[in-house]
Amino acid sequence: MTVQSSIQAPERAAPRPRASGGQSGPPERKTSKAADILFTLLARGAALLTLGLLLGIMVSLFISAWPSINEFGLGFIFNAEWDPVLDQYGGLAMIYGTLMTSFIALLIAVPVSFGIALFLTELSPNWLKRPLGTAIELLAAVPSIVYGMWGLMVFGPILVKYFQQPLQAIFGNVPVLGALVSGVPMGIGILPAGIILAIMIIPYIASVMRDVFEVTPALLKESAYGLGSTTWEVMWKVVLPYTKAGVVGGIMLGLGRALGETMAVTFVIGNVSQLNSASLFEAASSITSTLANEFAEAGEGLHQASLFYLGLLLFFITFVVLTLSKLMLLRLQKNEGKKS
Repeated sequence: MTVQSSIQAPERAAPRPRASGGQSGPPERKTSKAADILFTLLARGAALLTLGLLLGIMVSLFISAWPSINEFGLGFIFNAEWDPVLDQYGGLAMIYGTLMTSFIALLIAVPVSFGIALFLTELSPNWLKRPLGTAIELLAAVPSIVYGMWGLMVFGPILVKYFQQPLQAIFGNVPVLGALVSGVPMGIGILPAGIILAIMIIPYIASVMRDVFEVTPALLKESAYGLGSTTWEVMWKVVLPYTKAGVVGGIMLGLGRALGETMAVTFVIGNVSQLNSASLFEAASSITSTLANEFAEAGEGLHQASLFYLGLLLFFITFVVLTLSKLMLLRLQKNEGKKS
């Protein structure tokens, strides 16, 4: 037997079957492409649905508020009179109360939230980070009506005894400062409402700040520490520039919470739809508290339409605030790298 006969010829590979229609692509490729198309359509539909809902809310508010818009026009914004008996309505007092309480809340909450985030990310021992962070986040789960009741029954009297009365005794005769602390000591007003709102939005802002501070690359911070920077310099010159978009987003989240809060503000603001003075302790009103107090009893006509007008204005204020924050971020990004 020869060597050639002992070696078997290799088997010839069977020809690969062709797909129908002359296409040679595998079926899995077609399925994946169809799934990608379906996913794209669903994602685009979700985005369009959100825009549609937003547009629908705006249109419905505008239609419901049209009788008041037609009657008072833009003068509604600058008129402080609110008299359902005479059918005379103006939203200046409510707009002022909404903006002032939100401004006071941000003025208190932003520095406190920054300090909390700084402590949790840079200074806190490891055994304290998780329980302290969880405790702060749990504050966001407390119902707003509980904050309102606590503010009216507990915090209000403390504020009167240890803050308002001493300030009135010291600055009562000072022209400008005396007007800011004037009023009957009752523990209600714009300042108590702003402080309660600050307590409510601190968990939101602090949690977002902590999360964005933690995503800063450790190499950047260690390099700054290696050059002799202090903790404050590292946070101010390294961490904040790197995370400014997230920080501004957290602040805007807290501001949106403050602008839309209803029950807690209703308890402590006093619900007086007038601009009597510039005192921070004077009873006032906000857009949300006015809607909560009067919408159920408002009859059809100018009263109900004016309440819808207030809701439309609150929607517009929120939109303007978010737009300004976006423009500020774009300007910050544009100015990056200009300073050496």
